[in-house]
Amino acid sequence: MAVLTELVDDKAHNMRLDTFLASLEGAPSRSACAKIIEEGHVTINGTPASSKSERVQMGDYVQAELPDPQSVNPILTPNPIPLDIRFEDDRLLVLSKQAGLVCHPSPGHIDDTLANALVAHCGPEHVGLLQGEDRPGIVHRLDRDTSGLMVAAKDDEIQKELQDLIRMRTLDRRYVTLVQGYIAPDSGIIDANITRSTRDRTRQMATEDPAARGAITTFATLERFEAGPKDDGYTLVECHLYTGRTHQIRVHMAHIHHPVVGDPLYGLGDLKKNLGLTRQFLHSWHIEFEHPATHQLISLADTLPEDLSQVLESLEDRSMGQTEAGERIVSQLFSQASHSAS
Repeated sequence: MAVLTELVDDKAHNMRLDTFLASLEGAPSRSACAKIIEEGHVTINGTPASSKSERVQMGDYVQAELPDPQSVNPILTPNPIPLDIRFEDDRLLVLSKQAGLVCHPSPGHIDDTLANALVAHCGPEHVGLLQGEDRPGIVHRLDRDTSGLMVAAKDDEIQKELQDLIRMRTLDRRYVTLVQGYIAPDSGIIDANITRSTRDRTRQMATEDPAARGAITTFATLERFEAGPKDDGYTLVECHLYTGRTHQIRVHMAHIHHPVVGDPLYGLGDLKKNLGLTRQFLHSWHIEFEHPATHQLISLADTLPEDLSQVLESLEDRSMGQTEAGERIVSQLFSQASHSAS
């Protein structure tokens, strides 16, 4: 390992440790610096650093053991997977992710992910790396079999600003989902903490445990479909995320006993009751935010992919009518998507 040493001057006073290290000549990226801090390879005045967010003070003596560059994994291999891009400039892009595409590498998906496609499309030097070299450009994620709109960043600064918009709840993300059963209210809120299941590590669960992460989903009922001989009917809803937990909508809808149609993890196993779907009926249909750099309002809508639109068409004769929100939204799910920014 190479050793990097530096005395903190007045210009770097109170800077985050990972940011300070990344600013030094010969240092790797900020995310790589964060990793070596977490692995215990950085000391401040001879004492191991406690956290990547620890603040350095003027006069501190910082020493970091850097790994051999040949041992550090390079940024992901580019893979020119076709992307359905709806808006793009030199700082960010908005795309409609197809079902089946994993957002970033995971077991079984090494070089066939959205992250690989972003590196191929933007170039390795034009993707934000704050989430790590294995998640270039990623601002927020969609489950593999969830389709629809999502944002990607072309540099660290815009990536952070977009993530701040999500934390401040000013990046508006709306999803449409078809769920099992009849939902009577025209609107509602689900406030249930979410944590990883202790029985199945692939699942999340809603819990009253205060130590779990808070999660809030609001929903508006769009259209109800009457029960059939072998099912309890269906309800089409629009969900609005106030938090972004793993599988949040899927977990929350199952929690109120209206699992998402086709959900293989939290839903019903009966293929007939799932209307033939083998993936969850969940689509990120609308996204709106103010561009952090240009302050342009980006407002985009996305129609349903064919498999989901066919399911709704098959239920047309069972419709009990659309709500006021449904009359405003449902037609947009079948009309031409808005491919422009206002």
